[in-house]
Amino acid sequence: MKTGLSASGRFTRKEKIKRPQDIHNLFKCGKRASVQGAKLFYAQNDLGFNRIGFPLPRGYGRAVDRNLSKRFSREIYRSFKTHLNTGYDMLLLVYPGNDSFHSRCDQFRALCEKAGLLKE
Repeated sequence: MKTGLSASGRFTRKEKIKRPQDIHNLFKCGKRASVQGAKLFYAQNDLGFNRIGFPLPRGYGRAVDRNLSKRFSREIYRSFKTHLNTGYDMLLLVYPGNDSFHSRCDQFRALCEKAGLLKE
């Protein structure tokens, strides 16, 4: 039986938040955690797995910068997802500046700790 979710750590299509209404609801009604340079919006879902989106603020920079930032964010989520509690919708909003992979990784870990999303 295929569920669309892989235990191998892949980031699958089912894990992406795509509908604009879902993104709007998370911004409007979701809980928030923030650190310097990033915010995490999150809310429980009834799906039994996590979904995540990576919006960027207006004026983030050139397309190259935006694509690199999203690529970093996807890879960080992919490496962390086995350590997260399941059943949440999340939006990781990162701001320009300090765009190294390691700093973004530290930010995501701190956001998940603040939000209580890491497994015990």
